[in-house]
Amino acid sequence: MSDFPETNHSLIARVQDLGDGASWAEFLGIYQPVVYRMARRRHLQEADAHDVAQQVFLSIAKSIERWEPGVGQPPFRAWLTTIARNAITKALIRRPHDQATGTTSVAELLAAQPEPEATASEFLAEARREIIRWATEQIRAEFSDEIWKLFQWTAIEGVSIAQVAESSGRSVGSIYVARFRVVTRLKEKIQEVSQHWDLQEERS
Repeated sequence: MSDFPETNHSLIARVQDLGDGASWAEFLGIYQPVVYRMARRRHLQEADAHDVAQQVFLSIAKSIERWEPGVGQPPFRAWLTTIARNAITKALIRRPHDQATGTTSVAELLAAQPEPEATASEFLAEARREIIRWATEQIRAEFSDEIWKLFQWTAIEGVSIAQVAESSGRSVGSIYVARFRVVTRLKEKIQEVSQHWDLQEERS
């Protein structure tokens, strides 16, 4: 397997500029839900998980200008994963004993935390899933309601094209074309964002 490509450093540079709202919106839109879900998976309550996600990105905002790519430096994604793991661990330690899940103690929850390598793999998988959701939202406005419904029915809900053709009164060919247009654009958007944030699929 080939290594993941290097993070797009020009985009990281834009995030280092805290005044670049567009880059920060993209960055938070993709990564904040990832940190939240990882925190919830480790039995933090909803409010605590939201707090952890906010703390992670507040910490990044304060320190990102000091992050630089280079030999001996962790890749951007690895750096972000470490910050998230540390924040979740601190939240578990601070959590009152009576908030533990069932009879599980905080010590047991900490002992059950995945190793750093497993956490990195989890973070990457979650981020890839989030990119699909985020990219879908981003391209929605590019298509009419009718085209989007055809895409949802056939590509997301799994309704057969023959069934959709019968119920909508459209030809099978036009439904294939509509779905192809949306899927092609979605793949383009996912590829673009994956390159930006070092989340491309491994290639053999």
